[in-house]
Amino acid sequence: MATAAKVRIDVHLGPEELGENLRADAAAGLTASPKELLPKWFYDERGSALFHAITRLPEYYLTRRETELLGALSGEIAALTGADTVIELGSGRSAKTRIVLDAFFEAGILRRFAPFDVSEPVLRASAAALVGRYPGIEVHAVVGDLERHLDHLPRGERRLVAFLGSTIGNFPPARRRALLAEIAAGLEPRDAFLVGTDLVKDVGRLEAAYNDAAGVTAAFNRNILWVLNRELDAEFEPERFDHVARWNAAEEWIEMLLRAQTEESVRVGALGLAVEFAAGEEMRTEISAKFRRDSFEAELAAAGLELARWWTDDAGDFALSLAYPAR
Repeated sequence: MATAAKVRIDVHLGPEELGENLRADAAAGLTASPKELLPKWFYDERGSALFHAITRLPEYYLTRRETELLGALSGEIAALTGADTVIELGSGRSAKTRIVLDAFFEAGILRRFAPFDVSEPVLRASAAALVGRYPGIEVHAVVGDLERHLDHLPRGERRLVAFLGSTIGNFPPARRRALLAEIAAGLEPRDAFLVGTDLVKDVGRLEAAYNDAAGVTAAFNRNILWVLNRELDAEFEPERFDHVARWNAAEEWIEMLLRAQTEESVRVGALGLAVEFAAGEEMRTEISAKFRRDSFEAELAAAGLELARWWTDDAGDFALSLAYPAR
C-alpha cells in the first residue's frame, strides 16, 4: 500500500514581517521620483484570483505556450536531470508545475516537492491539494522572499529548481543578475535549473497581453491600491487611476503603470504620508522583460550557469531553458 504524502511547511516570513516589508516598500516607492510599487504586492487573495483569470484570457498567450512546452518536454526533463526533488520558486498554486511533477512521478524518481512562495495561505492550500495526488512523496513548502530566503531551500538529493511563468522578467536587470547568481550559488553539482522566459516578439501582441479587452489586467493592476488601502490605511480611489501597459523598446520590457486621472492627494495612514499626484502622473507597478537567447544565455553564464537545453514553441513565443552549475 502506498504511504501518505508527508507535509512540512517552513515559515521564514510571517505576517508581522510581511507587513513590515510592505510598509518599507510602499514608503520607498511612494516617495520616489518617479513613483513605483513592487509587483509582489499584487498577490493578495483577490489579486491571485485575478491573475489566474488573466492566464485564461485569449490575449495572454504566455501560460498556454509554457504549458504546451511543459507537456511536451517534462518527460525529457525528468530523464535529463534524474532529479528526485523538484523545487519551484514563486510557486503560487503550482498549477503548471503539476505537469512536471506528473512526469517525474510517473518515471518513479520523484521523492520530494518544495514549493517556495511569499504567501503562507497559498502554500498551505497548494500543499494540501498535492497530498493525495502523489502518494508517498514529501511536500516541503517554504514561505519566504525570493531575494532574502533562498538559503532556506531544502538541500540534499538531486534537485531541479524551477522558476516558471517568466517571473524572472519582473526583476530589473541588476536585481535579476543578483537573483540568478544567488540561485546558481545554491546549486550542487548534480542539481539543475529550469527557467521559463517570454521572448521578444511583435509589439502589438505584447501590449495586448497586458491590456486585455475585458479589463481583467486593469483590475489586477488597480488591486495593488486596494491592498494599500486595506493594509496601510490608505485612501486611494483606484478607479481614478488608469491602467497603462506599454512596450519599452530600449529596455525590451512591458511596463505596467497606474496614471492619475486628476491631481490627487492620497493619505496613507500607516505611513503618516500624504502622497501627491499630478494629473497624468504615472506610477510603475510592474515590468515584464522579454528575452533573446544570446543575451539570456550570457546572463546565465555570468551567474555561473551553463545552458544545456533551449526549447521554444513552434511560434517562437516562449522558451524553457535547462541549465547546470558551470564546471
